Amino acid sequence: MLLDELQSAFARFVVLPSPHALAAVTLWVTASHLQPAWQHAPRLAVVGPAKRCGKSRLLDIITETVHEPLITVNASLPAVFRSITEEDPPTLLVDEADTLFGSTKAAERNEELRGVLNAGHQRNRPALRIVGGGPEMRPGKFPTFAMAALAGIGNLPDTIMDRAVVIRMRRRAPAETVQPFRSARDIQPLHDLRDQVAGWLRPLLPTATGLFPDMPVNDRAADTWEPLVAVADLAGGHWPATARAACSVLCAQEASLEEDGDGAKIRILQDIRTVFAALGDSPTLATSTLVHQLRELEEAPWAEYGINGLTPRGLQLLLKDFGVSSSNIRFPDGRQAKGFARNDFLDPWRRYCPEPAPSHPAGGTAVSAAPS
Repeated sequence: MLLDELQSAFARFVVLPSPHALAAVTLWVTASHLQPAWQHAPRLAVVGPAKRCGKSRLLDIITETVHEPLITVNASLPAVFRSITEEDPPTLLVDEADTLFGSTKAAERNEELRGVLNAGHQRNRPALRIVGGGPEMRPGKFPTFAMAALAGIGNLPDTIMDRAVVIRMRRRAPAETVQPFRSARDIQPLHDLRDQVAGWLRPLLPTATGLFPDMPVNDRAADTWEPLVAVADLAGGHWPATARAACSVLCAQEASLEEDGDGAKIRILQDIRTVFAALGDSPTLATSTLVHQLRELEEAPWAEYGINGLTPRGLQLLLKDFGVSSSNIRFPDGRQAKGFARNDFLDPWRRYCPEPAPSHPAGGTAVSAAPS
């Protein structure tokens, strides 16, 4: 009932992009009240394509409902270091994060803050700084572990987004209405609700520390979402199912948006496996054949990749980090050409996209034979 009430409070002041996003914000705020129980401190990335998408208003409501909010916009980095305690860390709040990381110069100026935000995602990753003066100077360890919410226009640095529950805000449609937020009227009821949530959760700290919930995702996504799913399991009712559904949907949404960088690299591995399977798992394929088939795949980005679609050079660059490259191959018909051996992909497939891809996706079109 407390989580339902907290969720209603967010919905009263802000239009979230989906019920899953609304549930995720509610669970993230709730999890902030049990930070000593968690191995990982998830970030909350509240991003939008432009101004007036509700990012700052959402951060206002988060500020009044999380555990020990620490607004960093007017805080020096040493002050932030000294505010994070090992026993009961605060919740870091960063508004207009695009001004901190949006340009190369700004990112360079705030590299230490980004380092804190990255290191603080996992417990036992202290920052080392020189303390004292003169002959008393010595290295000192400062805790960095603390949950953090960041709001800004456009994506945040990849290292932060990869450790975050991502909420992609959008402007309200004309028919979507919210209640104006007024400090004099609204802060105290939010604080009362915050205190009720904290009062419910704090006695459950030993129980929460021993929770290892079943997760619908793996790896870093599971690390990030585990505190949210754990508090949902503690709450009971519809929340365990609601949390896992939100986790699955929002993680899948982020995966589908990764068209460049690592996202494109993983996608090319998956699609190369599809091409090999559709052509009978041939031991080798000519580079020209592989590029042609990739560009022909329905629902794949390769026909429009780059300026004129995927090229042999572009394919080489995407595969370079996996240790896969083309070589001169003599084919059964006697011709010799640059190509790829299927065996060279087996290890990357196992490591980066272990789920087997179907040869003929449902409703799709089988890959046609390559032209000679």
